[in-house]
Amino acid sequence: MKNISIIGSTGSIGRQVLDVIRRHGDKFRVVGLCCNTRSELFNRQVEEFKPVYFGVASEGDSRLASTLPEADIIFNAASGFDGAAYSFAAFEAGKKVALANKETLVCGGELALAAAKKGGAEIIPVDSEHSALWQCLNFDRRAPFKRLIITASGGPFRGYSKKQLEKVTVVEALAHPTWSMGKKITIDSSTLANKGYEVIEAHVLFDASYDDIATVIHPTSVVHSLVEFCDGGVLAQLGTPSMELPISLALTYPERLETTLKSLDFSKPLTLDFEPVVEKNYPLYALALECGKAGGIMPAVFNAADEEAVYAFIRGEIGYLDIFKVAATSIEG
Repeated sequence: MKNISIIGSTGSIGRQVLDVIRRHGDKFRVVGLCCNTRSELFNRQVEEFKPVYFGVASEGDSRLASTLPEADIIFNAASGFDGAAYSFAAFEAGKKVALANKETLVCGGELALAAAKKGGAEIIPVDSEHSALWQCLNFDRRAPFKRLIITASGGPFRGYSKKQLEKVTVVEALAHPTWSMGKKITIDSSTLANKGYEVIEAHVLFDASYDDIATVIHPTSVVHSLVEFCDGGVLAQLGTPSMELPISLALTYPERLETTLKSLDFSKPLTLDFEPVVEKNYPLYALALECGKAGGIMPAVFNAADEEAVYAFIRGEIGYLDIFKVAATSIEG
C-alpha cells in the first residue's frame, strides 16, 4: 500500500486523485491533505480519508503536507505560483513528487531540477501531454529521442476570425471541446498559452532543445503526445481525453490499474487529423515560446502576466483579445 499526500485536494486535479484512490482503496492510503482555503468539501475529505496531517494554506503554514515522513508520494495538484513552494519543499525532503503544478517547472526551471537532484527526489509528470511523452520514452525522462511532439486541440475558437474573437464571452471560453479542467487552464487552453507552458515544461523535464519540441493541432485530443526517434520511428500515446489515466499512472507506474475510461472503438473508422500551429493566430503561444527561449526570469514573468490577464478577463474587466494585449504590455514594461 502506498501512502499519498495531496496538495490542492479540493481543486479539479486533487478531486480526481481522490477519485482514483477511492476506486483502489486497497492500494493507497491518504496520509496528508492540503488546500488553499477551508471549505465544506475539504472538511468532508478530511472526515472521509482521516489523514495523519491536514492543513489549510490561508490559515497558516501547510507545507508539512509536502514533507510528511509517512508519505511515499507527494501529489502536487496546487495551482498557481504558490504551489511551487510545496514542490521545492518535497524535493529538498527527497520525496517522489507527482507534479501537476506547472509553475514549478515554468517558473522554477533548472532550480527545480537542481533541488530535486540535491535532495534525491523523483519528478513524475502528471500533465497528460508530458505523461504521454514519458510513457513513449518507457518512463525514462533521460531516454534518447530526436523530437518531442505535443498535441493541442486548438481550443473552442479554432478558425475564428478576429471579429468573432472580439465577442467571445467568459462562458464560451470556459467551454473546452475535449477536456474538463479548472477555469485558468481552460482559458489558457483556448489561447494556446497552455501549450506554451507545456513546451517550456518539456524543455526542462526532458532536457530538450526548443528546436526539438514541436506542437501540432489535433482537434479530437485522442493522441496526447508523440516521440520521434533517430531512426524515423514515431511512438504515440492514444486514449480517451481524461486526466484519470495520467493521474493513475503517476501513482502506480510501471504498473497500470483499471480505469473508468471508455476504450477507443477501433471497429469504426478513426481518423487522426493533425495541423500545424499558425503562431499569428495564437499570439500568447508565440509569446510564451519567446519568453521560454529567453530563459532566466522571463518564463516566470510571462506566467505572472498571463495569470493576471486571464483573471481580469474572467472577472469581466477586459475582453478576450485583451488577454494578449495586457500580458504583452506587462512583459514589455
